[in-house]
Amino acid sequence: MHVVATAGHVDHGKSALLRALTGTDPDRLAEEQRRGMTTDLGFVHTRLDRTVAEADVDDEVAFVDVPGHEKFVPTMLAGVGQVPAVLLVVAADGGWMPQTSEHLDALAALGVRRGLLVLTRADLADRAQRDRVLARATTELAGTGLEDLVRVEVSAVTGEGLPQLRSALLRVLASAPRPDPTAPVRLWVDRSFSLRGAGTVVTGTLAAGTVRAGDELALPDGERVGVRGLQSLDAPVSSATGPARVALNLRGVAANAVRRGTALSAPGTTTTTTIADVRLLPVPGRDAGADVDVRWPEHLVLHLGTAAVPVRLRPLDAHHARLSLASPLPLRTGDRGLVRDPGGHRVLAAALVLDPAPPALSRRGAARERAQVLAGIGEHAVLAGDPAGELDRRGQATGAELRALGLRRSAVEALAASPGVLADSDHLLAPSLADALRGRLAGELAAHLREHPLEPGPPVEAVRRRLGLASSGLVTALVTASSAGAGGERPAVAVREGRLVAAGAPSGPALPPQVQRAVTAVLADLAREPYAAPEAHRLRDLGLGPRELAAAVRAGALERVADGVYLAAGAAQAAPAVLAAGLEDRSAAFTASEARRALGTTRRVVVPLLELLDRRGATRRHADGTRTLTAPR
Repeated sequence: MHVVATAGHVDHGKSALLRALTGTDPDRLAEEQRRGMTTDLGFVHTRLDRTVAEADVDDEVAFVDVPGHEKFVPTMLAGVGQVPAVLLVVAADGGWMPQTSEHLDALAALGVRRGLLVLTRADLADRAQRDRVLARATTELAGTGLEDLVRVEVSAVTGEGLPQLRSALLRVLASAPRPDPTAPVRLWVDRSFSLRGAGTVVTGTLAAGTVRAGDELALPDGERVGVRGLQSLDAPVSSATGPARVALNLRGVAANAVRRGTALSAPGTTTTTTIADVRLLPVPGRDAGADVDVRWPEHLVLHLGTAAVPVRLRPLDAHHARLSLASPLPLRTGDRGLVRDPGGHRVLAAALVLDPAPPALSRRGAARERAQVLAGIGEHAVLAGDPAGELDRRGQATGAELRALGLRRSAVEALAASPGVLADSDHLLAPSLADALRGRLAGELAAHLREHPLEPGPPVEAVRRRLGLASSGLVTALVTASSAGAGGERPAVAVREGRLVAAGAPSGPALPPQVQRAVTAVLADLAREPYAAPEAHRLRDLGLGPRELAAAVRAGALERVADGVYLAAGAAQAAPAVLAAGLEDRSAAFTASEARRALGTTRRVVVPLLELLDRRGATRRHADGTRTLTAPR
């Protein structure tokens, strides 16, 4: 199917032309028919006659008829926002008019390049008058990208030129490139209503991709809705591929929740946002070669898809700006809309979305730096999709965030597997940022050891926060990549037991000399009485506080039984054997007092030690408080 929109001044015969072409009145509202003026979007379709040579050409054409009155320009823009071809209508007896110019500006800024220039009401003008109108139209079209529109003169009353129009339209549409049927779906809604027995129905122009009955689509707020069924050209179909006019019967949503300007998208393929960075493109044909006017009115409207949203525009330089939207829109990188001054009744610029999820501009000079980043983004990369470039500009991102920019899942997966990109689950780290952070690892370790000499190194989570990484796994990936890419040189750091440590360091970290001397004294005491844990005053006199004792435990020299109770490493594991040798009957139940005597210690030590042995399964505690030794495992 092909989809074509009309454009042109009010009362220049757009609707009459479509009635003559299709046999159907696009003015569906009683008010429109009474006044003889289109006030809302109309939709009709037909099948064009093909010649033998054109046997393979798709001859089904759906038309979107738009209002031509200045009052209804937002409605007109909603109709042409997703349409790839146009019938630009100029009345032979009326000539070029103000709304023709504004419609042309909109079409040129949106990048519409295909269609016909249709001179209507040819029966009401002589040859000289027709030629004057065509000459003016040729002048107006120059430099807009629409200068090559095929010219056709017609009369909806007499039928003059209609066969030539059908043939010319078929030729023009046959040369149009076909959109990607696998592209992620996004349908901008232009009508929404309820049908008894069916529920909510929405219509729109499917620009690309394929929608099927049973699909699940997402509203801008993330709510999921099901496609119960669909129609195209007034007939039920199981699927539709863009470009196409479609009507979707939705499940799970009320009609008033899906109004004109709402977009239904494949889940996870758009970024719903109120801020976007854009490139401002001059309207083709208007002051060709000039920069976009930087004197922006206060009240502006962004027209994108079928949506019209008030915006505030903050220029970043002469060609780039940040748009703040009054209400959120589901955007993708590469979207193209219009910035319009409703008070001045004119399209000011096209807005090419470069980033629908931009960083905050919170420091002095940030706007200027941001403009430089945006200036480096090529338009081809934006339109074709540039996963590597997007990740490099962000430094780090999740695959879900990249897909929400409109990038294909396959492209994001290929990026995650590409050389230099570090990944942790769905988190991705750009090679450029990885290179910059890799050199900071040794410094982070050294700084931590200076502040905390009793610790082997900083926790990985602390390093993550210091480096500003999104996940702890990226720290590990960074360390691993550093070791793999060392080129034969010994890596500086490693990750061990959740900490960043010096590579090649012993598993038990070395203790400072004064701490090592104190621990050696404690071990000498315990060598004489293995279960006589040193008293608090003894530890204090030796200079062993909580931090030093914790370091000794990490180093594998001491074992913590409870607060203030420390034994030599391995003493608790040996305790069951010592108990068995010291008890009169190893198989009989024993009391804590009997265990204290068997171990040669005090109640301060034996109670927490027995509780530790209970947790380890070496002893079993009974209801009366006695215990028995369990069989060794």
